[in-house]
Amino acid sequence: MALSNIKRVKSSEIELKDRLVSIQRVAKVTKGGRTFSFSAIVVVGDENGIVGYGLGKAKEVTEAITKGIDDAKKNLIKVPIINGTVPHEQHGKFSGGRVLVKPAVGGTGVLAGGAMRAVLESAGIKDVLAKSLGSSNPHNVVKATVDALVKLRDAYTVAQNRGVDLNKVFNG
Repeated sequence: MALSNIKRVKSSEIELKDRLVSIQRVAKVTKGGRTFSFSAIVVVGDENGIVGYGLGKAKEVTEAITKGIDDAKKNLIKVPIINGTVPHEQHGKFSGGRVLVKPAVGGTGVLAGGAMRAVLESAGIKDVLAKSLGSSNPHNVVKATVDALVKLRDAYTVAQNRGVDLNKVFNG
């Protein structure tokens, strides 16, 4: 994710809402038996173009969720949103998780499943067509979705990168 269009955001400046995507009980087997702990993946966003995800692990569920929220606040990114949807079609990939995100007309809603829905709604995207193509593991799906959102570029950014007028981007 060494792209130049990643815009890091400070969490202290904005009001963030958190969503629990997945929580799992994990076990470590030792000589004395099994030791159980919990792993939680959490997505935070201001529903206005800023989103982040985090992973928390702890012996208690509430501690794991709190750690996940704190981790998510450290990994916030800015997503370009145009008229409530994404600017263009984009593929995202992380490990076995592959996703496709496409723009949709107004009134469509968020057509996405489970983990993808949480990320897209937290980002503030109102109309989008999305499909998980690979793994259904929530960790990989969330990371692949964030990868797709990071790769998105709006027309102003494209014009700036190319050093041309905005009109030339659309009309050649």
